Amino acid sequence: MAQNFDICIRGGGIVGKTLALLLARDRLKVALAPHPGPQNPATTDVRAYALNLASRRLLESLRSWPDAKHATAVRQMEVRGDQDGVVNFDAATQGVDALAWIVDVPALEARLDDAVRFQPHVERVENPVPAPLNVVCEGRASTTRAEFGVNFRVTPYGQTAIATRLTTERPHGQVARQWFSPEGILAFLPLDGPTGNSVAVVWSVLHDHAAPLMALSPEAFVEKLQAASHGTLGTLALCAERAAWPLQLATADRWCGPDPHSGGARRSWALAGDAAHNVHPLAGQGLNLGLADVEVLARVLHGRDYWRSVADLKLLRSYERERKAAVLAMGWTTDGLAQLFARQEGPVQALRNWGMKGFERSGPLKAFVARQAMGMY
Repeated sequence: MAQNFDICIRGGGIVGKTLALLLARDRLKVALAPHPGPQNPATTDVRAYALNLASRRLLESLRSWPDAKHATAVRQMEVRGDQDGVVNFDAATQGVDALAWIVDVPALEARLDDAVRFQPHVERVENPVPAPLNVVCEGRASTTRAEFGVNFRVTPYGQTAIATRLTTERPHGQVARQWFSPEGILAFLPLDGPTGNSVAVVWSVLHDHAAPLMALSPEAFVEKLQAASHGTLGTLALCAERAAWPLQLATADRWCGPDPHSGGARRSWALAGDAAHNVHPLAGQGLNLGLADVEVLARVLHGRDYWRSVADLKLLRSYERERKAAVLAMGWTTDGLAQLFARQEGPVQALRNWGMKGFERSGPLKAFVARQAMGMY
């Protein structure tokens, strides 16, 4: 006998699996379908995400938070401009244990997979199945958005993110480091626990610079990183492959609507995560936004009147309004910073350097920004 599902989630990544587990707590029957795009399991995943306190609490509630070796607490963050501007954030000053946690993606995926495996209300399916509500969590390359008539407005940054991992001569000291310079935005994110000697690298560079960097030998590429990081962590060594992808600011014009393929049945769809929005990675908020999406969507469905279907558009539009506002604010912030540091004119460099110094001394403003980034609203 065919299984009847309440919700079909299209996309089995971190956001999709988190949503499935949240919905299963309300005993909703969930089908979890993988993204139909190409898969390359032979390629090592070098990604690491900076997750804030709100994301940690959410994943802990699902018993899916990785162990300390794979979720390194960030005690300090150091941001350097292209002159002498420096901004420092410190967990102790904010009265918290950590500003964020740098989470190893394969470890987080494994924890979520285990939780899904033992959740009887979630069933993995090969292809999407009929359900009152389809939630699209396929990521930025979603193929389902167009099927639902969604316009995904994309503004390319003209930049490419290069990601890899390094071992370092000096311990990272639980400090996340970021350098803004004419060559791009470079981030070293601490890995392997409090005493680790390795970092995840995200280097956002102009498109024209990305291909030559990717073509360099490992030794020559490390020399470039050594210079861009000013030798802060001593001698560096590449310990993983390099991955690259184009950067963009993007948002869907609609996050929910009636299913045009329902054949008269009362069915709806909704978007979440990168299928709904993309922001620049310089603030490390991409996955935090996606996890906040599914937490709000699950909360809205949990609080519905007993007679309302999960496909009720009134519910879904309240989710859309709440999350669109939050994502818009973060998109403006990251886009503004990206555009500011992309300018190479001397007066602009001097102005932003002055601005960084002023922000470092701003007191309440700096504390407010830190708490927003940490998910402490």
